[in-house]
Amino acid sequence: MTPTYIHHSCFLIETTTCYYLFDYEKGILPAMDVTKPIFVLSSHAHRDHYNAAIFTMLRGQGMQRIYGILSSDIKAPADVDVTPVSPGKEYQLQFGQKLTTFRSTDVGVAFLIEDKDEIIYHAGDLNDWVWEGESDAYNEQMTTDYREQIDLLAKFLNGRTIDVAFVVLDPRQEKDYDRGLCYFLAHIPTDKVYPMHYWGKPEVIDAFIKEHPEYKDQIQKTE
Repeated sequence: MTPTYIHHSCFLIETTTCYYLFDYEKGILPAMDVTKPIFVLSSHAHRDHYNAAIFTMLRGQGMQRIYGILSSDIKAPADVDVTPVSPGKEYQLQFGQKLTTFRSTDVGVAFLIEDKDEIIYHAGDLNDWVWEGESDAYNEQMTTDYREQIDLLAKFLNGRTIDVAFVVLDPRQEKDYDRGLCYFLAHIPTDKVYPMHYWGKPEVIDAFIKEHPEYKDQIQKTE
């Protein structure tokens, strides 16, 4: 399983049988095997997580089998095979993979894919969005909501390990930038974690590793 960072929260994963493209906004896609199916997953309609032009782009690259897995708040293109998804549901995909969704603390869903013996997680905007300037009540509720979803994920996994996870690390949260990722790493067994949603500031990954060296073997640099 080979992940490729594209931009912001967008990653492409190639497995032996298919591709998964998460939260495409913009960026250059690598050359792909046009005979392999590709699943285009978008966690919600915000413009930094979904760009409808991706389907035209993939057809232009010659991809022959394109499947959309789109959060139900996204208006699906009429000319694409789309499965709309909602939080807290399980779905069977076209080639036997299992998709489980979790509720975002912003909009839409987070994705967990079980593909044969491999498990992939993409958080979308599921994060502990604590902000300076928000009320204590807001921030406390945010943390409660976030941890509830991560605890549900841990219960669902039941001790199994995620192979690759894509998790928010947003420097705009300033001193609270690491809250969501730290809770995730402390509670979810994961081999490799790719920070995302860092708004063109990849140095935040180095800062996280320096501040939390206990996670240096799990955290992967994207740029």
